[in-house]
Amino acid sequence: QVQLVDAGGGLVQAGGSLRLSCAASGLTFSSAAMGWFRQAPGKEREFAAAISGSGVISYYANSVKGRFTISRDNAKNTVYLQMNSLKPEETAVYSCAARGSSYATRSEYGYDYWGQGTQVTVSS
Repeated sequence: QVQLVDAGGGLVQAGGSLRLSCAASGLTFSSAAMGWFRQAPGKEREFAAAISGSGVISYYANSVKGRFTISRDNAKNTVYLQMNSLKPEETAVYSCAARGSSYATRSEYGYDYWGQGTQVTVSS
């Protein structure tokens, strides 16, 4: 049974930083591309970042490029999202996702498993 556990959310002031983590179990982690998505109240879920199974290839939404960094530690079955220079409009529930392929994708429909999400609140 695949399980993804998101952690690291919280309240931060605008311009601040947070580091999210997602611990995976029940899958061959190094063969699974991972993604981070976010959903603000009343809005659709949107892509933030993704990383290939090997960690060599990563993709970012234009809105976070240069401020967010996705990484993974395959020895620890964990993926991270370092978020810097956070903005109030980035307040959302952030969720990690895993897919049954090592190739990363920006599409949420390409992912098979989802974490429960962690709340990130950015105050102005």
